[in-house]
Amino acid sequence: MLTAAALTTLSATGLGAVASSNAYTARVEKAHPATGRRVPVRGYDVHVLEAGTGPEAVLMIHGASANAREFSWTLAPRLADQFRVLMADRPGHGYSARPPGSDTLAVQAAQMAGVLDEAAGGEPSVVVGHSFGGAVALRLALDRPDLVKALVLLAPVTHDWGGGGHAWYNRFAASGLFGPLFSQVVPLVGPAQVAAGIDNVFDPAPAPEGYYDKSGIGLLFRPPAFRANARDVRRLELELAAQSERYGELAMPITVFSGSKDTVITPKKHTARLKKQVALDLVILPDEGHMPHHRHGADVADAIRRLASGGETR
Repeated sequence: MLTAAALTTLSATGLGAVASSNAYTARVEKAHPATGRRVPVRGYDVHVLEAGTGPEAVLMIHGASANAREFSWTLAPRLADQFRVLMADRPGHGYSARPPGSDTLAVQAAQMAGVLDEAAGGEPSVVVGHSFGGAVALRLALDRPDLVKALVLLAPVTHDWGGGGHAWYNRFAASGLFGPLFSQVVPLVGPAQVAAGIDNVFDPAPAPEGYYDKSGIGLLFRPPAFRANARDVRRLELELAAQSERYGELAMPITVFSGSKDTVITPKKHTARLKKQVALDLVILPDEGHMPHHRHGADVADAIRRLASGGETR
């Protein structure tokens, strides 16, 4: 059993971590404030950044460890002259609230559907999903095909991958027992360790200068956001094992951009398997990693335009 002295030390450490994480949260939210629109969906707000005033909407869904700012300086500027670009924070990320059950793809997709119902008038739109966001985009297309004109998937996670790949810190952060306290310590060490992780997701391409700040990656290390991300990632494989059995239902056009040297996911375990289940236009990018919309943003934007107009992607 813990002694009184040990309990006192642990309590002091916990209180110190909470104070430090609160200060960190205040700083990072001041640097990257909630500048978007809050769309109420089933009693929980979804924070949505918007660009452009075109007659047709394009919804963009970010991946793990990220937020809607990922698209605000990459794809949105390429499309804002023609479309109304909606960039949504997934539940518990950025500034979106997190409803119960948000570690399931069904709930995440339902929140995205609510954005299209409210902010796009329920009209069918092109939906873009990166990585984890690709899984959410696919679920949105399965559950609400009336809202999805076409899908553009960027290095998507689509299937269960046979286990592994779970970072130890996500296991701790997702834990109901250790997670709350562990996540309070994350702001003290996480930001200083992130450089190697950024290089990994872009490898073999170089990471863009200023990526961390431009994409507001610091928002990830707020304790609630870090725990939300960990819970999403920990449950994803189980979710995809069930979801992938439904892909034969998809009837809308689908374009996938896949980096040939993606070191974050193995494309043959995801995109290659999806291609066996549904008709899709696969764009394989040589010497590209997990972030194809950065170096190949013009190509992605062109695909979105063609799909929005009802044309073939290539």
